[in-house]
Amino acid sequence: MSLNRSDRIDPLELALTAPARYHDYRIKNYIDFEDLVLDVEILHDYKSDRIWRLEAFAHNVAQNVELIFFRTSSYHRHTFAPKARLYITGRLQKNHGKLQILQPQKIANYKIGTIFAEYKVPMRADRFYALKNRVLNPQNLLQEGLPQDVVDALMQIHYPCEEFFRAFKKKGEFWGRYLEALKFTEAFWYLRKLRAKRNEVPSLCQIQKRVEPFYEQLPFKPTSDQKEAIADIAKDLASPKAARRVIVGDVGSGKSLVMFAVAYLTYPKRAILMAPTTILADQLYQEAKKLLPDEIKVALVSGESKEEDLLGYHFIIGTHALLYRKLPKACVVMVDEQHRFGTEQRNRLKKMVETPQGAPHFFQFSATPIPRTQAMMQSALVDFSFIRQTPFKKDITTEVITKKDFKRLLAHIEEEIEQGRQVLVVYPLVEGSQSHDYKSLEEAQSFWQERFDGVFVTHGKDREKEEILRRFRSEGKILLSTTVIEVGISLPKLSTVVVVGAENMGLATLHQLRGRVSRTGLKGYCFLYTNDPNNERLQAFSKLTSGFDVAELDLRYRKAGDIVSGKDQSGKTFRWLSMAEDAKIIERAKALLS
Repeated sequence: MSLNRSDRIDPLELALTAPARYHDYRIKNYIDFEDLVLDVEILHDYKSDRIWRLEAFAHNVAQNVELIFFRTSSYHRHTFAPKARLYITGRLQKNHGKLQILQPQKIANYKIGTIFAEYKVPMRADRFYALKNRVLNPQNLLQEGLPQDVVDALMQIHYPCEEFFRAFKKKGEFWGRYLEALKFTEAFWYLRKLRAKRNEVPSLCQIQKRVEPFYEQLPFKPTSDQKEAIADIAKDLASPKAARRVIVGDVGSGKSLVMFAVAYLTYPKRAILMAPTTILADQLYQEAKKLLPDEIKVALVSGESKEEDLLGYHFIIGTHALLYRKLPKACVVMVDEQHRFGTEQRNRLKKMVETPQGAPHFFQFSATPIPRTQAMMQSALVDFSFIRQTPFKKDITTEVITKKDFKRLLAHIEEEIEQGRQVLVVYPLVEGSQSHDYKSLEEAQSFWQERFDGVFVTHGKDREKEEILRRFRSEGKILLSTTVIEVGISLPKLSTVVVVGAENMGLATLHQLRGRVSRTGLKGYCFLYTNDPNNERLQAFSKLTSGFDVAELDLRYRKAGDIVSGKDQSGKTFRWLSMAEDAKIIERAKALLS
């Protein structure tokens, strides 16, 4: 918390800095062993066996007490000097009928007479409490936009009554409406900060065009989810503000058709699309030429393509090689599999075609579905469209297997190959490691090559991987790989994927790998090979088919990150909010801000 800065203190941030504990510093006229507060006057002191003892009179209980110190400093000598009058607390005991307080502590004047909330903050306590009393009040919290019930609960947390104090002491933590108030405030605060980060700039082009002619010339009917996403984008293109939208689609949901619809709507203006690999860029290029009208000129830019003037093209598809070419101005920039590019790369592409007059509409596509709660939070920063349907229903059986199932797995692989289908085996490591329980790609390679022909091998550091994938697609039987195969490439004959050491991979990665099979309606199989057959996470994953359901499951097994700072992976967590459990609270906060 930025409490040591001189700029404006946010009341919501202060409200979220909840007390670490509470003390009852009210003055009582009887001895309270639980919440001891004495109004004492120091009479005299004497030493005994290296212990410093003082005689004092407690005015509020009208008794003499002995103060005993085992450790002292100049502070203690000054504070507890004879004739000093002060409030103290400490551990009370009776010894031969005499009251003794061990290692007593002075209570500051501003704490006395209250049920005191103690905080852990990076500033002097007296300054913090003065700040808290000035800033943290119902008027300020209501002015920030919090609802009355949340404000009432927050005020009780920071200025507790006896009933709250006793309940907190018993429970040891915040509960019920008090915990909900902290969660709501955190969601509200995060959403507001995200919304403040949203930059709205003029768009380079306002485009209004009907998409129906594009649908009419297609050899198939788009799904309703595809049409909804395209309708969202059509509205964006017509806006005077540059769009910033993420289109999230499950594996095989047909995001590429949405990209082509964007290119159609943009024509005769220019659209640029960046894809993560040459093979995927080439795949998109070939599909675009089939599905777009002939008058839309499509170009492919990769590290292998020749330098050429791109001014005559309406739709430019390329890899990160686009970042090193002279690009003509464009009205639309799209990034496919946006998580494969760094923020800097994505922004650089957009800036390459920006002008002082405005920015292009910017659309990012992701095949990694995100949980509903995360989407609600991030939607304050960017717009979202979701494609949950697939053009055809995938029939994929997912099974958790172990060493005892290996013979059965080999028989299945032999049968699939006999029927002209292909198999993918994914290993967690390229080379062997003593800290790993599974064979690496290199260690397993000879086993497969001795038993089968048509075995291809590649991995992330393989410079020839894209050429190997091309060859495997047309002539291979078994592909041994690392998760390099995870995203994008279409392998129409692939029916089976085997993931070795599956418990070591994220659920999103497993879903992406599973999504490589059954791309054209084949019966598909996904085998999760593990030494831990009772793994609850894998067993739960094997029963799900939707990527959005997988994302919700994944959220339960990992901590959500700090979206405001951009760390949207497991790492720094919310203080109160649970992204896996608090959807209703987030919905309420979002509704209040919209």
